[in-house]
Amino acid sequence: MPGFEHHTNKRGGSFTYEADGKKLAEMVYFNSGDSTIIIDHTDVDASLKGQGIGKQLLAHLVEFVRANHKLVIPFCPFANATFQKTPEWQDVLSRILMKPKSRMDFIRQLFGKNKE
Repeated sequence: MPGFEHHTNKRGGSFTYEADGKKLAEMVYFNSGDSTIIIDHTDVDASLKGQGIGKQLLAHLVEFVRANHKLVIPFCPFANATFQKTPEWQDVLSRILMKPKSRMDFIRQLFGKNKE
């Protein structure tokens, strides 16, 4: 039976959607300290595109962070765009970063490196 699962490890975890024993979608995050997670990327199988599976993965992640009093840094472009379109989820966003223009801007902001 198709379903969503949450997997964790020491570095972070993932929310997945599986059907017939196959992982068809995944949202991966990393821990950043005790109270913040960084959403790294989201992958959804082409057969599921347009069915809202990515947003459902993010909904499960939002539920998890609320229950565990964590904040989110949405590095993943999909997650970032979805948060911007979903005001009711924005309470879990970390305010430590401004919107990065690029991956390097994100890394500089996250680790305090301001070199160009």
